[in-house]
Amino acid sequence: MKSLYRKIFFAIISVSILLFSAAAVHAYTAEEPELSSQMDADQLPSTAPIKPENDTCLQCHVDGSFSNIWTPTIRWVLFGAAGVALLFGVARSASVWKTREAWVPLPERVINYLDDRFQLTDFLKPILSKPVPDWQRRWWYCLGGLTFFFFIVQGITGIMLAFYYKPTPAEAFASIQFIESEVLLGSAFRMIHHWSANAMIIMACGHMLRVFIMGAYKPPRELNWVSGVMLFVMTLAFGFTGYLLPWDQTAYWATTVGTEIAGSIPVIGDLALVLLRAGWNISSLTLSRFFAIHILVLPLITLTFMGLHFIMVRKQGLMKPL
Repeated sequence: MKSLYRKIFFAIISVSILLFSAAAVHAYTAEEPELSSQMDADQLPSTAPIKPENDTCLQCHVDGSFSNIWTPTIRWVLFGAAGVALLFGVARSASVWKTREAWVPLPERVINYLDDRFQLTDFLKPILSKPVPDWQRRWWYCLGGLTFFFFIVQGITGIMLAFYYKPTPAEAFASIQFIESEVLLGSAFRMIHHWSANAMIIMACGHMLRVFIMGAYKPPRELNWVSGVMLFVMTLAFGFTGYLLPWDQTAYWATTVGTEIAGSIPVIGDLALVLLRAGWNISSLTLSRFFAIHILVLPLITLTFMGLHFIMVRKQGLMKPL
């Protein structure tokens, strides 16, 4: 009997909340009564124009009278979140009342669903449950992880910048200016991308210096050292190819000097110069080639060596302190 009363009580509460929300939305969006409903047509001033009926949700955006872009967003988020929370609460209560069992959170249900079909727990448990000794928790053992963290930051901010960047000589610099001045938080994301690149190089240098001082490059970890050196080279290549993308005077002449250094290599210097510049001079082909290398070639090579690096570190463990 108590369960019946409880159902009725929650049903009344739910209906009351729905009615209150509907009344609030109606009161907030309802139009003011027309002037013709308050007085006759012959009582209207002869000079008063008849106001056309406007859509309260669209007209403000059409005629430009609505300047605050956040109010509709906040309105949708507020009422949408309240509606989702209400529906989720009703569904959760109904499930508990029907099954007479404790509610299982949705993430746990998804994990159980996948684990029943692919046995992911058996595969991930040895990887995720490996104990970490106290000496591995010192800050200098975290430099490699910080390098990987800045790589993730670079990837996220780089994808956001690529939405607006145009890799052509006529529009590259203009697109950078557009990101800086017009795109919401565009300047912030560009600066995060810029300083994360510097931080990634610094952390990689610190990580390799720590490995070298502690002798972690010696057998049986020499292949891990080789993969780390390749990752360091890829990090420097990221910085070099990304430096040309703004297509300003600094980028142009820095790339000119950098490619000429590559061209001074004995035997293969001319080949390296032509390969980097896509010709003998820096042109639009150089910009498109650097952009393709920066966003396609280098990420694929880096992710490959990074996966091998992590597997070897996980398999062999870290070098114990001297």
